[in-house]
Amino acid sequence: MPRADIGGQAISTHRPVRPEDTDSHNNLNHLPIADGGPTLTMATGGIGYKSQKMDNHVMLEEEEFDNHDPFDKPPCRGCSSYLVEPYVKCAECGPSAFLLCLQCFTRGYEYKKHQSDHRYEIMTSDFPILEHGWTAQEEMALLEAVMDCGFGNWQDVAYQMRTKTKEECEGHYMKDFINNPLFSTTLLSLRQVEEARSPDTAIPFKPTDDPPRPSFDSQLSRDMAGYMPARADFMEEFDNYAEWDLKDIDFVDDDSDILHALKIAVVDIYHSRLRERQRRKKIIRDHGLINLRKFQILERRYPKAVQDLYEAMRRFARVVGPIEHDKFIESHALEFELRREIQRLQEYRREGIQSFCGAKVYERMKQVREDERNKRNMLCEVLQYIHDSRACQQWLHKQAAIDAGITPIVTTITTSGRRSAPPLNLTGLPGTEKLNEREKELCQVVRLVPGAYLEYKQALLNECQRQGGLRLAQARSLIKIDVNKTRKIYDFLIKEGYINKV
Repeated sequence: MPRADIGGQAISTHRPVRPEDTDSHNNLNHLPIADGGPTLTMATGGIGYKSQKMDNHVMLEEEEFDNHDPFDKPPCRGCSSYLVEPYVKCAECGPSAFLLCLQCFTRGYEYKKHQSDHRYEIMTSDFPILEHGWTAQEEMALLEAVMDCGFGNWQDVAYQMRTKTKEECEGHYMKDFINNPLFSTTLLSLRQVEEARSPDTAIPFKPTDDPPRPSFDSQLSRDMAGYMPARADFMEEFDNYAEWDLKDIDFVDDDSDILHALKIAVVDIYHSRLRERQRRKKIIRDHGLINLRKFQILERRYPKAVQDLYEAMRRFARVVGPIEHDKFIESHALEFELRREIQRLQEYRREGIQSFCGAKVYERMKQVREDERNKRNMLCEVLQYIHDSRACQQWLHKQAAIDAGITPIVTTITTSGRRSAPPLNLTGLPGTEKLNEREKELCQVVRLVPGAYLEYKQALLNECQRQGGLRLAQARSLIKIDVNKTRKIYDFLIKEGYINKV
């Protein structure tokens, strides 16, 4: 009995082929054999065909036959042509199907483990499945036509099928595919669709700054070469005038061979310039170089020695991938931290310290000695500022604050008539709408534009999340601005709960 197989690349029936089904078996002995061509070899159960020139055929690997579209026609393993029903499937080769057209099968084609004496099956789909009068081949053609033309476009569906009218296509599809209880376990009813639909709630809008969206003709836009985030393209391309060499080229029939070859060479050169343009875009996209300021902030979080290595290895980033490059830099940063920790532990060992409790006392006493050494050198510092009254007054205020145990945040000069800077006016500045009232007040007092504050805040948040905490010294190494402003931003983020101290 025929057997229908649904879900593969074709709907097939398997039956043994009798020798009298085809005359090709009887004529194999009369096939002409050219010099240097394929040779015929006798095999158990018939004549086998082995090719000496495998380069004449496109040998497809087994994995190319797996997980393909069921509407795609499978290729023949012998001649690589698309199979037309009926065709032959080897019943012993697997797990991927070994398929042959009738021409290659009658020649006894053999390849790798497949032999011409293997059991085989004839694949065809000229039998009904769901309804009498509709063969399996027509079922597949109907599904493919609906997929190409769209549901409801029955006129074009019938035109593509050519064997059924639009009324027959619509009636059969609605009866056997939409309303058929056979598919009730796989298709949801309209009520189930309504129940499964998510509630109609507003999607919260969250603006993003990566990649940045600067205003047109701003300094940041010019630094980014006119990058347009909505199009993911640049206003000014690399080799921006490459198309000028093609504007006067016109291929006409009366061109000489030399002139035609010259025009072809110009087009090839233009294609190479386009490939170079795309290569540079890929490097920029893969390494995240669109937001240059964010890239610089991430670079500054490394120690000075690692930053020098980062600068030296930047030229090799285009050769290796972005993940490999970041792993290389991170591994060297970890190596630097380990070396510094080893040096610190070696110092403790030289000083005879054997516990971490004693190490804390040692560090505290070391800081006291360092402060006393600095106080002994204060006279030399005063002599440096003795001729500058303003600098001397500033230094005295700084030392008074240190002696009182207060960290000098802002150094003021009381003897001068200089006024303190007024708060910054944030009206119209980009990024102001993204700040809350406390952040706006901080930016006004510190005189920091909202865009820069948001970048510094994000950099500190990322570093705190990566290390589980953040110290002031680390924040100052990340943000290369006035240390007093960095301290105020650091204290504000800790107070608001954005970051944590180590």
